[in-house]
Amino acid sequence: MSALSAGIIFCLCGFALPLPKGVTVNGYNVGGMTTTAAVTHLRRITEEELKSRSLKIISNNGVYAFSYPEISYKDNFRAVLKSARRGGDYSASVSYYLCGLDEIATAICRNERIERIEPSAQFQAEGKPFIYDEGRDGREVNVAALKTDVLNSLKGGFEDVHLKYISSFRRTNMHTVRENTSLLSEFSTCFDSSNVNRSSNIRLAAALINGVVLQSGECFSFNHIVGARLPERGFYKAKTIENGEYTEGIGGGVCQVSTTLYNAALLAGLTVTEYHPHSLAVGYVAPSRDAMVSGSACDLKFKNTTQFPVYIRSEVSDGKITFRLYGKSDGAVYSIESVITGSVPAPFEKTDNPELVREGRDGIISEGYLVINRGGFIKRVKLRKDRYMPVKHVILASSSEEITEIPVKTD
Repeated sequence: MSALSAGIIFCLCGFALPLPKGVTVNGYNVGGMTTTAAVTHLRRITEEELKSRSLKIISNNGVYAFSYPEISYKDNFRAVLKSARRGGDYSASVSYYLCGLDEIATAICRNERIERIEPSAQFQAEGKPFIYDEGRDGREVNVAALKTDVLNSLKGGFEDVHLKYISSFRRTNMHTVRENTSLLSEFSTCFDSSNVNRSSNIRLAAALINGVVLQSGECFSFNHIVGARLPERGFYKAKTIENGEYTEGIGGGVCQVSTTLYNAALLAGLTVTEYHPHSLAVGYVAPSRDAMVSGSACDLKFKNTTQFPVYIRSEVSDGKITFRLYGKSDGAVYSIESVITGSVPAPFEKTDNPELVREGRDGIISEGYLVINRGGFIKRVKLRKDRYMPVKHVILASSSEEITEIPVKTD
């Protein structure tokens, strides 16, 4: 037992034996210290030196600075001292590292990232039709280069690290955006602004269409957009055409809105898929250029056959309604021709009521053509053929005027 105890004491004392005299590590004398004390001493010196140093990562926006304890180190002091001999001068390695380098690199990249924004046009229902944004190029930090540069800096003299960026350039330009939102067509008709009810119906219907965006391949339906013409929706009674007669009806004047839009759609090169003529010729457009809407049975429909959106703006002021359509031009210039090919004489009717007396109007037979000018090459496309009823003359039964049948005139 005595021998065993002595051996244990000897071993314990051996671990605490001082290092030989004259031992230096990295130029620092640790002779006479225990190994643990020497390691502690050397690390204290290393940390003090490290506290005076910093790593700077420089970006286009500023500087990211890191120092102890964000920067730490690894050493082999204990391994070197394990074989120390009297008077030995030893070199130990100290390697530095940035704690959480992956997380720091990710955070820097997130902070430095600039998202690419393509040039754009924001459509507006009021004011200027579009607000344009030039957009901007994007950029991202080269993560792999950042990590490599940080490691190399810490291996060397803590040189500044300059971020390297990967650019992401805009794929479109402002010129293209403006081309895609250019004015395709503009068409106006005039109305009597003193007719309050009719004017109100025109304004309401036009406002419901104002700001509509028709995507490529999408169809426009007047009845779907404007909805039912009902008093509870703000529509009033006004003069309208029904079965060849002028009468009062809810929503009178709305057909002028559909007619104006019909012409604007044709002038923009869109494909009209449904239209209906009035039974009587109207005064605000030439024959074969009108588009009557009624209830849900008669609609105005057209399709955006372009590869780009079509933007619709309406304006009603000073007795005039205007539609302007914007989008990407197909390069053609469109115009519309109205050709009168014949007439239908107005019949006569006698009455004993002086209040029913009126002057009639001959009916019209007409055709409508779309003229397409594409780089000087003219193409004339027949759109429609219409027959508008005459308005009969109503005269007093006591009148001496003779009533005669006049044949239909055609060319």
